[in-house]
Amino acid sequence: MAGLVLSGCAIKPFSQSLPIPTKRFITNPSNNNLLHPKDPIFPPNFHGFSRWAVKVSAPLRIPSIDQQDLDLERERISSLDVQEEEEIFDAGAPPPFKLADIRAAIPKHCWVKDPWRSMSYVVRDVAIVLGLAAAAASLNNWLVWPLYWAAQGTMFWALFVLGHDCGHGSFSNNAKLNSVVGHLLHSSILVPYHGWRISHRTHHQNHGHVENDESWHPLTEKTFKSLDWMTRTLRFTLPFPMLAYPFYLWNRSPGKSGSHFDPSSDLFVPAEKKDVITSTICWTTMLALLFGLNFVVGPVQMLKLYGIPYLINVMWLDFVTYLHHHGHEDKLPWYRGKEWSYLRGGLTTIDRDYGWINNIHHDIGTHVIHHLFPQIPHYHLIEATEAAKPVLGKYYREPRKSSPLPFHLLGELVRSLKKDHYVSDTGDVLYYQTDNCLINEGII
Repeated sequence: MAGLVLSGCAIKPFSQSLPIPTKRFITNPSNNNLLHPKDPIFPPNFHGFSRWAVKVSAPLRIPSIDQQDLDLERERISSLDVQEEEEIFDAGAPPPFKLADIRAAIPKHCWVKDPWRSMSYVVRDVAIVLGLAAAAASLNNWLVWPLYWAAQGTMFWALFVLGHDCGHGSFSNNAKLNSVVGHLLHSSILVPYHGWRISHRTHHQNHGHVENDESWHPLTEKTFKSLDWMTRTLRFTLPFPMLAYPFYLWNRSPGKSGSHFDPSSDLFVPAEKKDVITSTICWTTMLALLFGLNFVVGPVQMLKLYGIPYLINVMWLDFVTYLHHHGHEDKLPWYRGKEWSYLRGGLTTIDRDYGWINNIHHDIGTHVIHHLFPQIPHYHLIEATEAAKPVLGKYYREPRKSSPLPFHLLGELVRSLKKDHYVSDTGDVLYYQTDNCLINEGII
């Protein structure tokens, strides 16, 4: 049939064995349904196919529909591959910017420390602490006490953050003012100011380093497997990790030795001995004061006024500091050896949104810029972070927006404790691994 049509279009002559139609499209006595040139479907001036001429040029090669579809599919897959390559981000790769680039992006006024403004936060927080204690003692109602414990424990944590700023020198440029205020604030919540300040400085100087970091650093596989059953259970089972801070002050983390109260500890150098002794004396004085108040107001009243809020403060401290370095939905690297640098370690920290608590605990959740530049006062951290985001790019992880109270972070804490157990004993860019035995045994 195709041959007949082409022949009628003067492209190929008919075979000699077939008659060429002159009056009809095809003469086929057995098929009376074929169209006649005079049928209504043809225009009046139609005189048959024999007068047609080919007036267009044909391509040398006409691709089949299958070939065209194949080419289009290849183009689509190629574009998807390019898009996927653009979306892949390796958090453990060296960043394309330097610390100086981030510093240059932060406005100059963000570095200015205002001691009067800093002191205003101290006055505000201390007034709230005293007011809450006076109100709770006056009402002395069991409907009020739980509300008091939550509020006062949070305010104790706020005092810690202000003392933390004193330790970094972001409170003011006056070292004596920082030391006096830091001692008063931290001693009041049983923290040895200088002992903690020095170990916290070590944490900032080595953040993200597996062996040298000081705060919530990962255990190596060897250290993890050397822990007894009880220690592993307590470390990864709530609420025990959220009560770790007092024990850390006395004994540090597993795999490390020394105490924040001992001037001969390897946490400190000989020149810091006097500072450590001073802080230990202040801590002991506060402990003696609390002991004496038991005889004035009674041990039960002291437990309600100070003891339980102190535990809430410890939970806040462990909760916030743990989530600064754990629990992100993406695996974040830890480093050792030549792969570690101050910048790469700092970029593994995480910002968190605490809703209404952000202002109460002085924006300590804005943590990435704080880790890189601890000299910036807390009241400039948000602005400094916004200015640095274009430089940080994907190395900055936008925190999930919180409701008024950050209950969503409890889920991230639980998930992290279930999977972030240890890192390999070898390698320089490391990621947390999971011990399935803890899960299978029902420990966590």
